[in-house]
Amino acid sequence: MISTWIWNALPGPTVVRLLILLIVIAGVVLVLFEYVFPWISEYLAIQETTVEET
Repeated sequence: MISTWIWNALPGPTVVRLLILLIVIAGVVLVLFEYVFPWISEYLAIQETTVEET
């Protein structure tokens, strides 16, 4: 599931490691949704439709 290198690099017992990992994952998801995805959407034509109405 998770790389053993990352798991062994985290300090503390298993419960603390799990909490740290969950906080880091939540932070990464937050940064992706708040900054990365909106920035990328400016360059992608996702909102533009290609089907014409008749």
